[in-house]
Amino acid sequence: MAYVPGVALLAALVVGCSAGSDSNANGADSKAGSPTVTPAPPGKYLTLPAPCRAVPRGTLKDLLPGAAELPGAQQEKVFRGSASVTYDTDRKVGCSWKSDAPNATRSLSIDFERVVSYDPAVSDDDRADTVYAKKEKAAGLSSSATPGPDAEKNTGTPGEKDKGKGADAEKPEDPAGDAAASADSSSPSSSSSPSGGAAGEGGAGEGGAGDSTSGPEDALPSRVLDNLGDAAFLHDLPTRAGSTSQQRTVSVVFRTSNVVVTVRYAEQPALVTQVPDSKELQEKAQALARKLAETLSE
Repeated sequence: MAYVPGVALLAALVVGCSAGSDSNANGADSKAGSPTVTPAPPGKYLTLPAPCRAVPRGTLKDLLPGAAELPGAQQEKVFRGSASVTYDTDRKVGCSWKSDAPNATRSLSIDFERVVSYDPAVSDDDRADTVYAKKEKAAGLSSSATPGPDAEKNTGTPGEKDKGKGADAEKPEDPAGDAAASADSSSPSSSSSPSGGAAGEGGAGEGGAGDSTSGPEDALPSRVLDNLGDAAFLHDLPTRAGSTSQQRTVSVVFRTSNVVVTVRYAEQPALVTQVPDSKELQEKAQALARKLAETLSE
């Protein structure tokens, strides 16, 4: 009987330890006060459109003069387009078209890139904005410039840093995805023409082939655009194909949520005395870009 109090005390200690173990097992006291990380929201787009069906045939007829007059089989081949080679159609797709008319050759290409962020702290939209910003920088433009009060919806606002950007655009950080650098690769004479920097020194704003293809009263400079997606810019690159022919490639790049879209539209006149119409190319490239933006938003 003298040992009973000791036995009772030992039993109480065992019960207390068991209770503590159960509390930890249930997770009631584990990591109390630890911060909770909320993953960044995903992008709006989970898939991409079929690029070769993204441009209506009526629009292609307008952008590719002479194609509608071709014989049936040739016409179908032109309007069908050629899909870009890609290894992940959920992330990047594209299509190109080309038409040879008696007075000029015109080519069109579109590319869709769906950006996905693998960092839970960075949203898909933010990552896509970084991808877009690199393209804008490679084109020698900056969206930090405040648009003027008279900016037109379909022409955008001329940038303050529009001169001498042709050479800059030929040094992209990502040649495969950079619109400005790959403009010549989809131009009508990509097999024979040099890069834009070598052929069009002085760029879209001044000097070299830039001034010879269009007078200053006709050509608008490369610039940041308003009212197109979440951010957009236009890059106008005049070049020479070989030693004689002149050509011009207009690229419109825009971002909407986590998708970056590039439209490239180029013309090479048949005669040396002819020059591409910069205003027409810019207007049609922008009009197509806006249609694509509307289609993505549907």
